Amino acid sequence: MGRSGRKGERGQRKEPQLFFGAGGGKERSPKATVKPAAAPRAPRRRWSLLWPVIRFGITLAFIGGIGFAGLFSYIWMTLDRQGLLQIPDREPGVMILANDGSVLAEKGSFNGDEVRIADLPDYVPNAFIAIEDRRFRSHYGVDPIGVIRAIYVNTRSGRLTQGGSTLTQQLAKNLFLSPDRTVQRKLQEAVLAVWLEKHYSKDDILQLYLNRVYFGSGATGIEKAAQIYYKKSAASLTLAEAATLAGVVKAPSTTNPLSDPQAAAGRAKLVLQSMADGGFISAGEAAAAIGNPASARTSSDMPAKNFVIDWIGEQLPEFVKDYQQSLVVETTIDPALQTSAELAVAKELSAQGAKLRVSQGAMVVMDGSGAVLAMVGGKSYQKSQFNRATKAKRQPGSSFKPFVYLAALEHGLTPGSVKVDEPIKVGNWSPENYRRRYLGPVALETALALSLNTISVKLVLQVGPQAVAAVAHRLGITSPLIGDASIALGTSEVTPLELTAAFVPFSNGGYPVTAYAVTRIKTRDGRVVYERNGSGFPKAIGDNALFGMNRMMRLVVTGGTGTRAAFPGFDIAGKTGTSQDYRDAWFIGYTSDLVAGVWVGNDDNSPTNKVTGGLIPATIWREVMEPAHRGLTPRPLPGAPQVAMNTPPQVTDQQYDQGAAEEPTSPAIDAGNFFERLFGGGSRGQASSTKHTSARDRAMRDKLDEP
Repeated sequence: MGRSGRKGERGQRKEPQLFFGAGGGKERSPKATVKPAAAPRAPRRRWSLLWPVIRFGITLAFIGGIGFAGLFSYIWMTLDRQGLLQIPDREPGVMILANDGSVLAEKGSFNGDEVRIADLPDYVPNAFIAIEDRRFRSHYGVDPIGVIRAIYVNTRSGRLTQGGSTLTQQLAKNLFLSPDRTVQRKLQEAVLAVWLEKHYSKDDILQLYLNRVYFGSGATGIEKAAQIYYKKSAASLTLAEAATLAGVVKAPSTTNPLSDPQAAAGRAKLVLQSMADGGFISAGEAAAAIGNPASARTSSDMPAKNFVIDWIGEQLPEFVKDYQQSLVVETTIDPALQTSAELAVAKELSAQGAKLRVSQGAMVVMDGSGAVLAMVGGKSYQKSQFNRATKAKRQPGSSFKPFVYLAALEHGLTPGSVKVDEPIKVGNWSPENYRRRYLGPVALETALALSLNTISVKLVLQVGPQAVAAVAHRLGITSPLIGDASIALGTSEVTPLELTAAFVPFSNGGYPVTAYAVTRIKTRDGRVVYERNGSGFPKAIGDNALFGMNRMMRLVVTGGTGTRAAFPGFDIAGKTGTSQDYRDAWFIGYTSDLVAGVWVGNDDNSPTNKVTGGLIPATIWREVMEPAHRGLTPRPLPGAPQVAMNTPPQVTDQQYDQGAAEEPTSPAIDAGNFFERLFGGGSRGQASSTKHTSARDRAMRDKLDEP
């Protein structure tokens, strides 16, 4: 029966069953139903274990996203309230013009962004993309891949070797933020980068970056960098030069093409390899550029005109309190005269500085109105930016004596008044002439020409130190002055600029001046914001005293301690000066057209090797002033005597031999007789250079000088 039952079952047609118990068919026992159902339950258990973890991760991500969005919004609103969500204008620039209209210097941004991406060869911007942000064209301001890579590399190396900032983030930092390395600043940087990407195209961002990034050596923006390093525009950069500049921005001080060419070349090689790896250039182009590295073409020494440019820049806040536009500053600086002064100072210091132990110098040239035509503040601006012409206070020595003698003339003495040159004692002080020789009775004009110390001290004792100080201040000395007899020997410190300005009244008819260089300032659109005007100071030296001073200081150049300054054809006067122990040497000289002062010495106030005012300073003065007077009409120095003085001033051979305080010019220089050349008469061939020849030879050999 069991068999027939199985047979009957076999003969019966069955429908396919998807679920047991559905439709017809035989129900299975409970045991049969449990076994098939057990198989699918195992994966359900695994999913049931993983699901809480997944759900927690989703929840955490959701909360983190909300938190990040909130933080992003908070930073965004904070930056917006601070007014940072806008591209700041570049700092207004300043263009400084010489007196002929040529450009002396440009500072800051005068015409906005200097270059456009469209004007540059493709390899210029691509060099920066390759080394700084290879995914620049694809990210949205922040590069997560770059951040992860930087974290990985820095973790493996154990130190900070890579940064994850994109070009856009670097631009945000340059435009808006301080260089502080804080978490808050990095978050702000990221938010600002996203804002930049939202509002500007990639080329706009890249253009802003190239024009605002710092390249070292005072160059902000790729155009300035190209000019400073390669003397060309950014549009003319070669591949090697572009790679070098791209390599500079990471560390301008250590990869500077000027200060460390090897480091710059090594960095440029890395840039070129990155460009090849990124497909910006071919391997062959990279190899060719690596084999021919760029060479910076700037000079090793920055021009000394930067001294006067800095001086002008320091004065701008006095003329224009607050400016939002770029400015055009018109000045009195004469480019040819400025170059001549720079070359003369550098030449003489280089030629004689080591031998005579003198390392620095300064020079100021101005006209009768006080307009500064040239200024040199030191031997090398690159090595030292300290402007000795305007800031170095040094003892003027005997170059201060004209104020002593002017006070004496104003108290009734004349150039022909006689004083006795003899040993003198003031309390415990016993001033001496350099050679400890004394001439006995001597005229004031001779005493000044030979720079006799005893006579100067006697004059101060006669008129009083206060009278001398009053004269010096009236003529333009602004520094405090010592109120005792030592003022006679120039012991109070002054700057070359103020001492030179104080000599101007001797050349212009007796009128004090204020040294200046700025004549007018305009905005870029032509609006005048400052213009120099005013009638100047009243006359401070009477005609009789002025005549006497110019008669005496003319003798300094024609027959005294300043004969090295003489050149033919012009009426020249001046005064040499040397401070104690030969620490400072001066010559301040003038004609009816120009006044110039020269100082040399050492910054540490150490003694020179007997350098005197009649040596290097007088030589520099002549080298600058002689060519400056070419084309000018000779005129006599101003002043008119109340009583005619027909006898020309002179220094006898014996007086010079015994009392000269500084060495004279070489016999080859012919100062001549100015009035004979100007009005005719006399023999031009018989010049004053033939006087005192033996005394001059001895003076040059012995390096005579006033103490």
